[in-house]
Parts: sequence; structure tokens; C-alpha cells
Amino acid sequence: MIPKKRFIYPIMLVVIAISMVACVQDGKPVGTTPTTPTPTSSPVSIKSKFTNFSSEEELREYISSTEFYELYSMPFLRVAFDAVVEKSTKSLGEASSQIPTSTPSPIPMPTSTPGRVSTTNVQVVGIDEPDIVKTDGNNIYISNFWYYPLRFIPEVERGTKIIRAFPPEELEEVDDLKESGNLLLYNNTLIIFSHDKITAYDVSEKPNKVWKIDLNSNYVSARLYNGKIYLITKTWLDYYEPCPIKPVAINGNEVKIACTEIYHPPEPIYSDITYNIMVINPENGEVTDKISFVGSSEYSIIYMSQNAIYITYMKPYDRVKFIYEFLKENGDLVPKEVIKEVERILSYDISNRAKSVELDVILSRYKMSLDRDERLKFENEYWNRLSDYQKKHKRELEKTEIVKVSLDLRPLSTGEVPGRLLNQFSLDEYNGYLRVATTVSDTNDLYILNGNLKIVGKILDYGESERIYAVRFIGDKGYIVTFRQTDPLFVMDLSNPTKPEIKGELKIPGYSSYLHPISNDLLLGVGKEGAYVKISLFDVSNPENPVEKDKYTLKEYWSDILNTHHAFLLDSKHEVFFLPGGNGGYIFSYADGIELVKAVENPAIRAIYIDDYMYIIGEKIVVIDENTWKTENELDLT
Repeated sequence: MIPKKRFIYPIMLVVIAISMVACVQDGKPVGTTPTTPTPTSSPVSIKSKFTNFSSEEELREYISSTEFYELYSMPFLRVAFDAVVEKSTKSLGEASSQIPTSTPSPIPMPTSTPGRVSTTNVQVVGIDEPDIVKTDGNNIYISNFWYYPLRFIPEVERGTKIIRAFPPEELEEVDDLKESGNLLLYNNTLIIFSHDKITAYDVSEKPNKVWKIDLNSNYVSARLYNGKIYLITKTWLDYYEPCPIKPVAINGNEVKIACTEIYHPPEPIYSDITYNIMVINPENGEVTDKISFVGSSEYSIIYMSQNAIYITYMKPYDRVKFIYEFLKENGDLVPKEVIKEVERILSYDISNRAKSVELDVILSRYKMSLDRDERLKFENEYWNRLSDYQKKHKRELEKTEIVKVSLDLRPLSTGEVPGRLLNQFSLDEYNGYLRVATTVSDTNDLYILNGNLKIVGKILDYGESERIYAVRFIGDKGYIVTFRQTDPLFVMDLSNPTKPEIKGELKIPGYSSYLHPISNDLLLGVGKEGAYVKISLFDVSNPENPVEKDKYTLKEYWSDILNTHHAFLLDSKHEVFFLPGGNGGYIFSYADGIELVKAVENPAIRAIYIDDYMYIIGEKIVVIDENTWKTENELDLT
């Protein structure tokens, strides 16, 4: 379904119809959604819990009653005489290949069996995440993704290569599937997530397509846990035909989610999509369970623990209510009659969009009643006081909604925290509590929520005038990097959920954008210092005095680890880790500080290990013997 488009409505003080105002944050403008008919019935009442809609009409009323909230905050609340800007939206997803393939050839059976095999670097042990490279220890599956870190892949070259990898001397390409995208591997089933479909192949002998799911919604993410695929998609809401939701079709048969199977939070919020979670059997592609709930399409982040799935998105604020509270606190700014007019808007049985229009009319009318000198004074007073008020109430303007769903897809609870999240590592469940790291305007917070997603503990205002660049929760500790000019690493003691505290802080040049635990006392950070990639080894054995034990500056401008944690590989047996780069692949030892033990001139995206061989994957595959660090074999993929 095509998403609602947003338009620009210029503000004209001389005409009767005054348009809505947009907000801007960090230079990113936010527009509006098209007008929809305002229902004559009463607005949706606030529910006491996360519950489902009773009918299609209730869902329509909900959409209409929440259709216009501001999606961002500072600097940003404006009266009707300010300029209007537009935000363009882009669909996310991968582009799939359309090239034909020949009849699959049999995959040679392995002549020996590896003793150990690496897996994709994931956030939660045991919960697999889709990536562009997978291995089963015998074969390597490599997707020519629509976005390739090294070069553009033309459509005719896209696909998924199957490489016979073990033993290394038999390295060869054995097949090439036409689909490309993120991959999951379950037993002998290879699942390929393209932008418009999910395709599964039985790769036990020769590749054989066993099932396909067509996506009628936007792919968000997926996880593989306990023999089940958890697929998350989002569907744009249509006011006129909001349901049933038809997120996928299996062999031409649409999976339908009725209106009464769609849930919403207890407090009405701006909703332009439904999030759809489906449990899929990886062996046959059947959807065994499903759930949908409304939400905002802004900044979706997915985190899955071994107990629940958490989906977050930005929660817009009520502009009219915020301006009303501001005018009340600044009672001398406008006459009391103007404040009363704004107060009356809050009780109107109209959409939030219409309320915002009414607010602009009132403020514009008051402004035009002033002479030029008074008008100029008002504009300056309004702007300055509103800026101060926004700083004071910044945590009311920027909020993230969190939805918690059980692994058997029961809605459990909803909650919210001030600020915005960096990525999935900003969330972590531990001993029944959810830890959340956020950036709020020009500062940063950490919140601890109980099982019902109620805040029970918090740390406010660390890393002033900076934003979060990396987060890692490890047991009862939290490690957070903020950055502006220097790189503070904060060590947080979270052992008491109701009284978390900062134990130590380390300031060094540059920043880390990915943190990885090496041991209980060592933490690895990968980021940048100046123009180059920087690796830091932190000694965190004393939480009150974290130390940068060693560092290494790599002569690379970028590493895919700065973009995705999937690009990182740790081999604890040999005490080494791998970093991909634009010029080559790099293997570092951490046994005694950071030492570069092997560099391979092969623009790299990933690495895996099978037994004691590391396979560096880029425009070619280079096999390295980890006992001697000598090259054993190569295979050109271009």
C-alpha cells in the first residue's frame, strides 16, 4: 500500500484558511498528513491497557483522532507566521534480482567435518539475525546485497552465491541463486529476505526452492530463535480501508489480520502504520501466529530478548496542549482572552490537525492586532521564552514509545521514555528489567523499566552537549559512549535497578560507535579518531577508573563495523578479532594489547571461521590458516 504523502501548505496571514505548522529537528523537517474526514462520533476513549479494537469504525476514529501530532521537538514550536517546510519520506528495503538462473547443480558433499564454526555476531546469544553472509561449516552463502559496501552491484549481477568452503583446498563456487537480500540459515534451509518477498531453499543437496512468501508490507526486521522465524513488517494505514491488514501472501493465499486483531496503546498516539509480527515455520513457510498494533513509522527499532520482543518508535507530542501550557506559564505574553481561546480548543470534538489550525488562527489574529513595534517585540519575546520553555520541558517533547510482546505473540505492556534511541543496543533486558539509553535534545539519559514498562530507576544528564554514539549492556553494567569533541566512556552500575549510578568516566580523543566485550575486564571499542578508523581496548576491571589499555589507528576511512555489528568477528580460541575495511581485511590479536597480525589486500565485508581457518570475504574469498597466518587458498567472486 502506498503511504500517505505529506504536503506543504504556505502560511498566509491575509487569507481565512491558515495552514498547519511543521517542526524541524536537527535540520530534518516534518510535514503533515493529508486531511481525512473528521467523524461525527466521539473520539476514542483512553483504554486502561494495551487492547484490541472492537470494530473497523473504532479503528477509523482512532486514526482520525490522532492524525496530527508534531513528530519532533526543538527548536521548533512556531506560531502561524513562521515558515513551513516539508519532510520527504523514503521506503526502506532491498532490491531483489530479476535475472534468470540455470537449473541448480548438486552441491558436493563434504569429505570432512569441521570441529567449530563461527556464527553471525548478534546482540543476544542464541537469537540469530539476518545478514548478508551465513555458513553451515561446509558452505558459505554470500548475498550480493542491493547495497554493497565496496561497489555498486548492477541488477544483473545480484544474487546469492553458494561457495563450497571446507576443506579449504576444495574452495569453489557451486551455485548462484537469483534472489539477494539478508539471509537466515536454519538446518538445511536458506531463507532470503528480499524487499518484496521471502524465499527459502533446501540446500541439503542441490538448491531447491521449498517455499515463498510475498510481502505486501514493508520489511522491518527478523529473528530466528528456537526453530521459529519472527518476522516484523509495517503496513501503512488507510483511513478508508484500514483493515483487514494483509501483510503477506503464502503461495498466493493472503494472510489477513482483522480489525479486532489489531491492538493499540492505552493512550491514543499518532498512528500512520501497523506493526505486524508473524511467527513463521522455517521448514514450510507457514505463518503459525500473528499480531498487529498501531504505531508511528518514525525510527523503528527492534530488540528481542529470550523472553519478549520490543518494538520502539518516536511518540509525537500534542502541539496545542504544549503551547497552551507555555502560554499559561507566561501569562503576560498574550491577553488572558487568548489563553482562554486556546484552552477551548483542547475540548473541541475535532481532529488534532484541525485543533492545530485553530491555534494558528488565534495566534495569527492576535499578532495582526498589534502595531508594528508591538508585533516586533512580541515575535522576539515569544521566540526567546519558548526556547527557554522547550529546554525546561525537553523530556515532554521527545519521547519513545515501547511495545512489549511475548514470544507467543501476546501483547504484554506499553511504556515510554524521554528521548530517542540510537539502535537496538540501546535496549537490554536483564533479570526482568529493561534498560534503555536515550539522547534528549542536548543531553543523555538512562532509564530502567520494570516488567510492566514503568520507569523505576534513571540516570539523567550525562554527556552534556553530546549525543550517544555507542551502547553496550553487559550483566549489571552499562557502557555508554557519547561524543562531540572528545569520547567519554561512561561505566554505569545497574545492579540496583531503582538506584543506577555512574561509577566511572574516561575521556579520550575520537569516539567508539561499536562496543564488544572481550572478557569480564576488557571491552573493545571500534570508531574513528579524525578521519581514520580507531580501535580502543578498555580495561574496565575497576568501574570507577576505566582505562584505555591500548589503541590502534587503522589507515582506513571506514569500516562496515561502523554501520553494522554483523561485520565484526571474534575468535576467542586464537584471541583475535576481524575488521573489514575499504582497502583490505584486518586480523588483530588482543592477547597482549592490540596487535595487527594479518592484513589481506582484499576489500572486505565479512569474515567467518571454520575449524582453524578464517575466510575473509570481499571481492574474493581469502582463506587464512590461523595457526600460521599464511594464505591457504583464494577464490575470485567478481
